[in-house]
Amino acid sequence: MQNSLNFRIFVGFLRNEMKIDIQLVHDILYDNGRLVWDDATKRSIEDCYLFLLQFSHDKIIYGINTGFGPMAQWRVSDDHLRDLQYNIIRSHATGMGEPFGDFFVRASMLARVGSFAQGKSGVHPELVVLLTEFINRGIYPFIPKHGSVGASGDLVQLAHIALCLIGEGKVHYQGTWRATKEVMDECGLKPIDIHIREGLSCTNGTSVMTGISAVNQLHAENLLHYATIAAVWMNEIAGSYDDLMAAPLNECRRHHGQIQIAAEMRKLCKDSKRLQKRENKLYDEGHKDVQVFHDKVQAYYSLRCAPQILGPIADTLRYSRQVIEEELNAASDNPIVDPATQNVYHGGNFHGDYISLEADKMKIAMVRLAMVSERQLNYLCHDRINGILPPFLNLGTLGLNYGIQACQFTATSTTAECQTLAMPNYVHSIPNNNDNQDIVSMGTNSAELCAQVIDNCYQVLSILYLAMAQAVDCLGISDQLASATKAQYDAIRAITPAIVLDTPHYQRLADIEKYLRKI
Repeated sequence: MQNSLNFRIFVGFLRNEMKIDIQLVHDILYDNGRLVWDDATKRSIEDCYLFLLQFSHDKIIYGINTGFGPMAQWRVSDDHLRDLQYNIIRSHATGMGEPFGDFFVRASMLARVGSFAQGKSGVHPELVVLLTEFINRGIYPFIPKHGSVGASGDLVQLAHIALCLIGEGKVHYQGTWRATKEVMDECGLKPIDIHIREGLSCTNGTSVMTGISAVNQLHAENLLHYATIAAVWMNEIAGSYDDLMAAPLNECRRHHGQIQIAAEMRKLCKDSKRLQKRENKLYDEGHKDVQVFHDKVQAYYSLRCAPQILGPIADTLRYSRQVIEEELNAASDNPIVDPATQNVYHGGNFHGDYISLEADKMKIAMVRLAMVSERQLNYLCHDRINGILPPFLNLGTLGLNYGIQACQFTATSTTAECQTLAMPNYVHSIPNNNDNQDIVSMGTNSAELCAQVIDNCYQVLSILYLAMAQAVDCLGISDQLASATKAQYDAIRAITPAIVLDTPHYQRLADIEKYLRKI
């Protein structure tokens, strides 16, 4: 059932009245939500268009009657202004490589709508109406992964969207690649017309990197959720002392993320029968004659330091959410048309540094999440470290059977790839465009690399979840788990039974990954 989602006019950034947030992105992408325009937003866009139409007479305005980029020094005659707008779309549709998936494309179009909704672009309302139709009908332009340097925004990838809006190129529709014009005719849609600067506005901005980052944000938050559950589950398996998540311990560190993660862990484990109380075993009188303690006085860092490791990830994601939501509601093209001050401002709102930096920070945080998950997996597999589980969680015959030994290879190699991808992309500017673009953000590359790391994280976490369920069966403790971790155990066991004999693992791992990816 489709939801009716009102898209309301942005009336004041300082009051934080945001039109698009991460939740709306989720609703549109994953819950079949629809964009519905209200009259105030339509009027704002139309008023901006009418102002630019009147203001541009007898003035030189970049991209309306000049060339683009370094070619801005050449005036374009009035006879060719319409051709100029088509030319930037067609000439910049030069992307290469595999196309972005539907979710990334839909989110990118949603981000472009958010930019136009500010009423600062001077585009005709029919452009925004058609773009909204593409979003609501599930029409996905072909956007190759390679092409953007992140300034002037996502010129190449946005040109591929614009190409479809003028009825050219190809789209992914109902699972099939088809000619855009054919799909538009079938849906009763007409290509946009060029009125004054639709070509430049369509191609100029940060919407692709922002759309990808919004999807990344949803999945990164989801991964952190499952990593926090895993932190509790791992300590239950180990029979750890529960003071690692105590409020006095974590609150005196002062960091918001650490306090948040510790509080969430306490909430998740509230009815666990596996975690121990230090005051009941080491602070009472029962330890006086003990010289060597059977239970570890302190767990390994990957278990004990979960709030301190996952806390910075939580803080990183909290700030990246803020930046992405601000960018979703930002006028990111150039020039900026401002009816309120009766002026047109030339600048660089298309520059993607905000998104590029946050994408790199998110990527590094996700690499760290993969690393701690891989170390937790190693704890479960290494019998001489955990001291309570068979080697590689082997429920078969040792030597004859191998448990999840080879699964660890996959987790380790995938984590290693994450570490290689952790190199910041934000610092890798290369001048181009006749040095007009002498420092660029590489924001779309940053967002796409972050998406690769997120995919890898799901794979590593899937193996860890398989292993934790197997460990529970090795110890026979399913009835002692907290309700939250028992629910995850049951979910994994609904996907795959305990592993005794050697069988291929790839399909069960793929099924667990599919389960974890639901957001």
